[in-house]
Amino acid sequence: MFTGMNINHPVNKISRYTLFEYIFVIGMAIVPLFSTFPYRVNIFLSWEGAYRMSEGQVPFRDFGTPLGGIYWVVPAVFFKLLGPQMITLVKAQVFLNIVAGFSFRSILKSLHVSPAIRALSVVVFVISYSFFNFWPWYNHTVIVYQILSFALLLHALNCKKINLKYLNLVFAAFFSMMAFYTKQDAGAMGILIAIGLLFYAGFSLNKWKDLLIYSAFVFLFLSAYAIFFSKYGIGYWFNLGQDPHSARVSIYDLAESFFGFSQWIKFYLLLIVLLLLSFSNNLKLFFSGTSDNLFFILTLGILVEAVIFQVTSYTPPDNNIFFHSFAIAFILHRMHISGIFPLDKKWFFSICFLGIMLWWSGNYWKYLQRIVSRNLQEEDHKASATGENIVNRKTYMIKETPELGIPLNKWSFSKLPTLRGIYMPVPTIEGIDRLRKMPVFQNKSNVKVLNMSELTSLAVEIPYELERGTHYPLWFHLGVGMFNKQASFFEHRVKNQYYDIVLFENIPALNNFYPFRVRDSLRLHYNLVDSFMAPRRGETSGFIEVYSRRE
Repeated sequence: MFTGMNINHPVNKISRYTLFEYIFVIGMAIVPLFSTFPYRVNIFLSWEGAYRMSEGQVPFRDFGTPLGGIYWVVPAVFFKLLGPQMITLVKAQVFLNIVAGFSFRSILKSLHVSPAIRALSVVVFVISYSFFNFWPWYNHTVIVYQILSFALLLHALNCKKINLKYLNLVFAAFFSMMAFYTKQDAGAMGILIAIGLLFYAGFSLNKWKDLLIYSAFVFLFLSAYAIFFSKYGIGYWFNLGQDPHSARVSIYDLAESFFGFSQWIKFYLLLIVLLLLSFSNNLKLFFSGTSDNLFFILTLGILVEAVIFQVTSYTPPDNNIFFHSFAIAFILHRMHISGIFPLDKKWFFSICFLGIMLWWSGNYWKYLQRIVSRNLQEEDHKASATGENIVNRKTYMIKETPELGIPLNKWSFSKLPTLRGIYMPVPTIEGIDRLRKMPVFQNKSNVKVLNMSELTSLAVEIPYELERGTHYPLWFHLGVGMFNKQASFFEHRVKNQYYDIVLFENIPALNNFYPFRVRDSLRLHYNLVDSFMAPRRGETSGFIEVYSRRE
């Protein structure tokens, strides 16, 4: 189907680049398997959702969530196979990173990008986006499913066998649904980009069947999911910006994000415009090939998505950096077609590879730095041998207030099986040990526990039975994962002494990350029997408070 400029390469070069891509994608993905990790902020959500689903619980029926529930499918499968250790989440992410890397490679292959440019672009994708995502998170998983759906869709457009073509379109629609019910904003934008690609393909060849098939199956899959879960309250829980949820996007926010920030996105757009201008005397030559035009549409769609995604999914701030690899791939591809790059020279490819690794050195240096800092602690303040005051980058400011939390190089490892290979503050480890030794857990079965903390794996370690039902939120961020209706529910249960033990994580700097009003009710109706540091540091440090029922 595709037309355009194809660059012929000897078979041995294609094999060399392919081998390089396979080694790089898999090699970089498995690096986390040989490392240890600090307890990650917010990873409790990934653990509990995966654990619940691995135990047979179903989203919306057994717990409420503003996400669609698909996010936990892969981690839940890994929990079922390998056990609910925190480190199993890392292993699940290794799998997702490999899928993402090969899906991105497949996209470029379907767009007839030359093997050398494809290999360099894969390096950018892995080192800029996949490598530092050691833990699964929904803002990343949605992009993995989206990229996989693009790969299947473009493969379908290249496929000459009709049955295989339609099968790829159906699976592309299926993973578009998976993306939407992982994270609705990026999932919806991915569907729009896919429709844009198919619309152009249909327009250029006057064949609309592919667009109709994809659109029909996307609608079918989305509707079937919604209808199945409608009896469990998906309409209340799933966040489409409706009450009691709040919309996260506005025209002003988008304008501020694009014009005030987004330097890299605007830089890539500038380069694309300059490439267009270089063909100003013959734009038909620039838009001469169907595959190149699809690449152009895909790249612009990704850049627009990145602008919106950084507003709708604002934390962490680097959620949208998947755009780098698509933009670089398109720009290098167009420059290569123009004859700028001597890619037939081995040394040129090597220089490009080293340059990319240097460009993104921050992504792997911070992990090397973490290892070094745990073994080579540096002093911030020291005097010279003569007693002179030394002023440098680390000492030019006087810290009037101590650093919040405990530095990572002073964290230690817990002996609990679910936390194997994970280190955390020593006071947190000691607090967990005190909690597990409390008489209520030693002398009573079926202890009712409300765990409003990020130590969700205690459900396995203590253990206690997780509460479940359509009314019960998976996590407790007021206005995001639960609402006033659920806050009132918990306040009522606290008032009536329903729970034997309540863990509440008090994080004063975060806006009701755990609802302050529930804490007020606990302080009124329960006894505070212990408090210890949460596994956090910096501005969002907090304490986990242990409350027991008043006898």
